[in-house]
Amino acid sequence: MTNEQIQHFLEAQYSGESPVKISFKTRPNLEGLFIKASDFNYLKSKNLWRIVVGAKIQMYSESKDESLARIFNGTEITRLSV
Repeated sequence: MTNEQIQHFLEAQYSGESPVKISFKTRPNLEGLFIKASDFNYLKSKNLWRIVVGAKIQMYSESKDESLARIFNGTEITRLSV
């Protein structure tokens, strides 16, 4: 997906509070939270996205620790759904 497609999804359908299902070209699907860290605009311009995945979502919701997130390339994402 392009960064415009992902940004449109984040603005139109995603509240940022519940995980979304993320489908990839070359890896298994996962659930994750897109987070807006201090480098959000820079990463977005490169089509890179900071996402908290799986069991770390609960820890992130309690601590808001950005180090729990991983950075994913948007070109590997094929589909996003709430």
